[in-house]
Amino acid sequence: MDMSSEPDDSGGHCSTADSDGEVAEEIAIVSFERKLETAREIEAELADRYASIDILEYHGEIFEEYWGEYDCFVGLMASGIAMRKTAHLLDDKWEDPAICVVDEELTWAIPITGGHHGANQVAQDLATMGAVPAMTTASEAAGKQGVESRAKAMDTHVVNGDSTVKTNLAVLDENLGPVARLEGPRAVLVGDDVTVLKRNADDGIVLGTGSVSGASKEAFLAAWDQALARTDYGVGDVEFVGTATRKEDEDGLLEAAQERDLGVVVFDKETLLEHEGPTPSKSKELIGWPGVSEASAIAGGAEQELVLEKISYENEVTVAIGR
Repeated sequence: MDMSSEPDDSGGHCSTADSDGEVAEEIAIVSFERKLETAREIEAELADRYASIDILEYHGEIFEEYWGEYDCFVGLMASGIAMRKTAHLLDDKWEDPAICVVDEELTWAIPITGGHHGANQVAQDLATMGAVPAMTTASEAAGKQGVESRAKAMDTHVVNGDSTVKTNLAVLDENLGPVARLEGPRAVLVGDDVTVLKRNADDGIVLGTGSVSGASKEAFLAAWDQALARTDYGVGDVEFVGTATRKEDEDGLLEAAQERDLGVVVFDKETLLEHEGPTPSKSKELIGWPGVSEASAIAGGAEQELVLEKISYENEVTVAIGR
């Protein structure tokens, strides 16, 4: 996800119903009696990823009975059943619960409604049990990060939901532009094609992270722990992990971030050069990029200042902390 800290074109790449940003916290697994064992397996696998997971035995009015009480229903059933039993309940995509169906063999996880508001998230989690996430939301189908996904990565929520139709079209056309970070007090006038994201926490830190190619998940986790141990902050204080666009496909980084439930925000070269840190980096001489860890920590922080300058772990991963 690109993000700029300035309101110009130079930058880079469950809660309330109208502000999820792809977050689901309270889940209900709806299952026929004969499939309850599978439902319990799903509950056990996903238990530590959600605030609560309940198992509801299916009957004809089960969705109507519990509509609005959960962020997402996981239907352990044919998609046609879930569609017919919920169609008359659907009203507003920002307020309706998400629905994801999965077959008994855990072959497919299919978001039906609320893809950006929990169903895609649940489908991806079910992939750890072998299910293939069949996501059809346009941005995800094209392999791009929609605005709601960006909001989740940055620990923010969408304020004006209707705007995402236009901004997600811009994502598909690759002309959305940077996410401008504005700190107040300030008044901002926007049009209906500008999506406004509001931070979920008043303050927090950014784990600026660089690495050699192919660094392992374990190296990233150890590096972050080592860096945090040198401060008064913990994992719970982290807003997101910041890195460079050239590192956005590092498997170890993405796996480590997923394990810690952290979003990853990537910055383009121009943004990082504008926020270069104090520690010299050989990469600037070799390829023209500044040190990724310090620059992304500074660029991502609300105050744009370093809490911890770059440290290195096993010559694989570098970490700096910004706020």
